[in-house]
This record gives sequence, structure tokens and C-alpha cells, in this order.
Amino acid sequence: MPVAQDRRLIFLLNAGHRRVQRWLEARMAAKGGLTAAQSGVLFYLGERDGALIGEAADALDLAPSAMTGLIDRMTKAGLVERRADSKDGRAMRLHLTDRGHAAREEAKAGLQGIKAQLVEGFTEDEIDVVARWLASLQTKFPKGDA
Repeated sequence: MPVAQDRRLIFLLNAGHRRVQRWLEARMAAKGGLTAAQSGVLFYLGERDGALIGEAADALDLAPSAMTGLIDRMTKAGLVERRADSKDGRAMRLHLTDRGHAAREEAKAGLQGIKAQLVEGFTEDEIDVVARWLASLQTKFPKGDA
């Protein structure tokens, strides 16, 4: 008789997230001290250099206050710099520094092995279903809804 699958989806989602997050943070700390959130900023700015802080916060699903502290730390580490917007001097745009570009490439290379580990033992079709389900959570539970 087959073993019943655990269908405690909320528990499994939270437990899986915590495990992966702790594992990633420990691995990243051992390789140079970047956090997952910092890597997310580097990846985002690698595609959209010059983004507003609010745009990056929205894309990474972070609160503006959390993003400000994160960018402060990344600026201090020499990974990003703030520059005033040419049309609105009050708005600040984020740009990767040379050090930020290099850190992005290192983080990107490290993700290849992690991605392989995440999908190990699953077919492409299974991964497609999981990815579709996880993406659907963003529309089923929009930011700001209670």
C-alpha cells in the first residue's frame, strides 16, 4: 500500500522555505558574506541598473523600510551606489558598482549548483507544475491584502 503524501501545504511550504533559506544563508556566509536579500538586489540591478529603490523593493517583495536598511548596508560594502534621479533630485536610483557586478557574477555562478539540487529527482513536467503553483501564490495572495 502506498504511503499517503503529506498534504499540509502551508506547513510544508514554510518548513521548506526555512530549510532552504538557512542552508543558503550559511553557504553564502561561508563564501563571502552576501545574504540572499543582497543577492536578490544584485540580480535585479544586473537587469535594471538605475532602478528606483521602490521599484527594487516591489520586485523583491520587501517593505520600503527593509529595503532602505539593506541598501544602506550594500552601499557601505561598496556593492551599490545611490545617485539622484536626473528628473527628480529627491528620487534616488540604484546602480551596481564594479564590486557589485563582480559579486553578482559570483552569486550567479553559485546558484547553478543550488538549482540543480532543488530539482534533483523531479521531472521537468513536475518542476513546471511546482513553479506554476508557487507563482500562482503571488496572484492568489496579493501584497497588501489581509
